[in-house]
Amino acid sequence: MEAEHKRLEETRQGTPWSKWGPYLSERQWGTVREDYSHNGDAWNSFTHDEARSRAYRWGEDGIAGISDDGQNLCFALALWNGRDPIIKERLFGLTNNEGNHGEDCKEYYFYLDNTPSHSYMKYLYKYPQNAYPYFDLVQTSRTRSRREFEYELLDTGIFDEDRYFDVFVEYAKESVEDLLVRITVWNRGPEQADLHVMPTLWFRNTWSWGIDPTKPAIARGPVARDLNVVIAEHALLGERYLYCAGDMRFLFTENDTNTERLSGLPNAGRYVKDAIGRFLVNSEIEAVNPDGKGTKVAADYAVTVPSGGSCVINLRLTTVAPAALNRLYPDGSPFGEHFDKVFRLRASEANEFYDSVLPQLLNEDERMICRQALAGMLWSKQHYTYDVGIWLSEHGLTSVDHTVTVRNREWIHMYNSDIISMPDKWEYPWYAAWDLAFHTLPLAIVDPDFANDQLSLMMRERYLHPNGQIPAYEWNFSDVNPPVHGWACIFNHRLRKEVQGHVSYEFLKQAFQRLLMNFTWWVNRKDLTGTNVFGGGFLGLDNIGVFDRSQPLPTGGYLEQADGTAWMALFAQNMLEIALELSSVDLAYEEMANRFLEHFLWIAAAINRSDKGMWDEEDGFFYDLLRTPDGRGERLKVRSLVGLLPLCASTVYDGNLAERVPRFTERARWFGKRHPELLADIHSPGQPGAHGRHLLATVNETRMRRLLAIMLDENEFLSDYGIRSLSLYHRDHPYIFRAGGQEFRVDYEPAESATGAFGGNSNWRGPIWIPMNIIIVRALLQYYRYYGDTFKIECPTGSGNQKNLFEVAKEICARISRIYLRDQNGRRAVYGGLAKFQDDLHWRDCLLFHEYFHGDNGAGLGASHQTGWSGLVASVIHLFGSIEAESFLHGSPMASITLGRERPTHADQ
Repeated sequence: MEAEHKRLEETRQGTPWSKWGPYLSERQWGTVREDYSHNGDAWNSFTHDEARSRAYRWGEDGIAGISDDGQNLCFALALWNGRDPIIKERLFGLTNNEGNHGEDCKEYYFYLDNTPSHSYMKYLYKYPQNAYPYFDLVQTSRTRSRREFEYELLDTGIFDEDRYFDVFVEYAKESVEDLLVRITVWNRGPEQADLHVMPTLWFRNTWSWGIDPTKPAIARGPVARDLNVVIAEHALLGERYLYCAGDMRFLFTENDTNTERLSGLPNAGRYVKDAIGRFLVNSEIEAVNPDGKGTKVAADYAVTVPSGGSCVINLRLTTVAPAALNRLYPDGSPFGEHFDKVFRLRASEANEFYDSVLPQLLNEDERMICRQALAGMLWSKQHYTYDVGIWLSEHGLTSVDHTVTVRNREWIHMYNSDIISMPDKWEYPWYAAWDLAFHTLPLAIVDPDFANDQLSLMMRERYLHPNGQIPAYEWNFSDVNPPVHGWACIFNHRLRKEVQGHVSYEFLKQAFQRLLMNFTWWVNRKDLTGTNVFGGGFLGLDNIGVFDRSQPLPTGGYLEQADGTAWMALFAQNMLEIALELSSVDLAYEEMANRFLEHFLWIAAAINRSDKGMWDEEDGFFYDLLRTPDGRGERLKVRSLVGLLPLCASTVYDGNLAERVPRFTERARWFGKRHPELLADIHSPGQPGAHGRHLLATVNETRMRRLLAIMLDENEFLSDYGIRSLSLYHRDHPYIFRAGGQEFRVDYEPAESATGAFGGNSNWRGPIWIPMNIIIVRALLQYYRYYGDTFKIECPTGSGNQKNLFEVAKEICARISRIYLRDQNGRRAVYGGLAKFQDDLHWRDCLLFHEYFHGDNGAGLGASHQTGWSGLVASVIHLFGSIEAESFLHGSPMASITLGRERPTHADQ
């Protein structure tokens, strides 16, 4: 067992290797938590301009930042090039109303490396040497329409002549409480350039809200042997020491709001949050505390970096007091040769770790892509604190008085204070339930325990609503995300079982009980007519359809959603799988397995109705059905992912099922005979396939072939870079629906949508989503394990190339990988036409994991650091770098997927 896996094992045994990690947000301003406006306008109630002066209520943000797992003590990087109007303490971006395609971070930063215990981490920030163009970015973006490109930081010319610094921040852990920090600044410009590098240590403000009476403190430490040190004291953390090597000065202040600047009211104390910036930029000497104490301190390094050269700054955050240095460090110094040795060792151990989890057959480019994707997943952990009950009371709402209208008012029970995997710590610095379920797939490659914990988190009583609903996302916890937690739970359980050789069933039992509550909530709340067809609303596929499905319809009535119903069919399958798995240790679950089999059959029959239902026999496709108030039904004929999702509700069961759970099998046969109408349009569950396996699927073979023929048509869904969200068919045949004197239109738009009708950041229509491609690939592999090589189909449609479904899945994954892999000309599709990223040595291997990708050319779009979505590319590359069709068909699929070092051989099977 190499070093990082040993640390993970020690963590299981109680050693808190992950106590310190990258848990700071990259944007706390403009979030719902910090919104104390009268109208719920989060973006404008707490702006970027206010962030440097106003203490946060619920969290902290910073550049390349870390904190303890309670986010009490924080450390991050601040910079000043001598020309900016403010110091760079946090990442800047446009709010949702300022950007022509929604919110948009206007910085270049990259997650280069990370390990699950955060024993080694590496981050890169590119900082311009000339004044940052804040005003230009806002004003120019406001003039652009939705049909124009975003105005990016590179477009401003700020990086011309390479006048910028590459600032690398690295962390290495000597032990759980001993963190080494190295900041390396490279000058890429043609001339030497000056820079203030300011590693900053501060306490999250918990004392201004009347909850925590004990105020922590940071003070200058004793001067000994030319060591620069500050002491941070906290009631829970105890004492921490920050040692700073080299020439620098400490600048002290308090992490308190500057009310004088923001509202003209006198400050509570003399020293406030923005003092360090005022001291440097405005030469306000009196702004910082000359007594060397406060709750925030910056170590100010004024450096001059030669053209093409670099400088290095070393720091150490530890519990080791100055008096103990001689006893604990070889040369009596927190720095020196031993410091360098630890960094080399941790970097080497990170290499060993990734060598052990990534398949050997991957080439250098594939390994680099996987490693940065996984690093981004690990960097995107965030400590998230939000006591909704307190927040609501601060907005005037009490548990007995419901006259106040305020966001999330029905979630008064919720209390969040955990490390959570975020979709993106700038654009989405708040969890989203279905994002989180997808995150666990790549996270499970490196840290299955953390992946498991994340799934448990959303189902705890502090999160799960008493009525059984899983919270959706911060802007509206009551909105509806697709129910994918069941799928993720059974996947993660089996993965841990395969990797670790044994597993506790307690997690699965607890998950089943809580998922049962959630399933019941869906059945009671989202099946409006009790006919096993589901609405739901948002369901993740915002902006893909005719209407905003979270709002009342302009026609009145309601929607029967093909995707909502398909998700529920898959949910029922997942609950059936979990119940059957648990029946191996508790036979009482057999009865629940029968219950969920019956649920699935009722749902599958409902979605397959061709008479006034969602299946269109003429088109061979599923559509949403609009039910008007007079009871009429009309199919909304938009060819989108919504209509492909019924294909994805498919699960294969082993051939020994009848022997293992005979009572379940007997009851299932009885139910099938009693209700033959439920089996009429779906694949027969009793018909054995390869190796005696059984298939539970919402579509029969005939309908599956019709759906696949459309999905694999390059003139419909199949792009060079994966499966599009919307069919290319609509480029020449837009769908138009008229109601109430209005025209509602769906055109194929391969990039951002030209309509803002859906609000928020719902600014896409036809691009490629990697998570939805993953769901499709999963279904294809399920079908392959049932049909084997007996089922073949043209791929692409019309090509004459017949492929089995394993080969089809592999083809889709190869196209997804093509987004990131260098082509024969050395270019990456993800960068599109960005010459700097395509050609420059210092940019070309810095990967951005976008929210979605251009449906025709694969260029990255939307949020640029949404590793939680697009980090799934690591799972794609890992999967087909690990398995072959034969081993996948004949052996355990989990064993095939998790054999990291080499491709399975016949002997392995």
